[in-house]
Amino acid sequence: MRRGTLLNSQERVWATYRGPFDPCPPVPFKTYVVPPNQYINFQPPGLPQYPLPEALRAGTLWPAFYSPYESKAGKGKGGI
Repeated sequence: MRRGTLLNSQERVWATYRGPFDPCPPVPFKTYVVPPNQYINFQPPGLPQYPLPEALRAGTLWPAFYSPYESKAGKGKGGI
């Protein structure tokens, strides 16, 4: 993977530094999520809204601010 490759519009990836004298093999790539509210400077009037039951499941009233969360806990280690 290249540095800055986008997996989706909110997840970013970067290659970690690998020093010549590192005692342990490093994790080759790390990811982080940039929430959608970082790209919207203000909340414009008239944004579409989720119906209330769906908004409670999504955690936001506005689809423009929805950010899915995927837990990485236990991934690749058999889980708990």
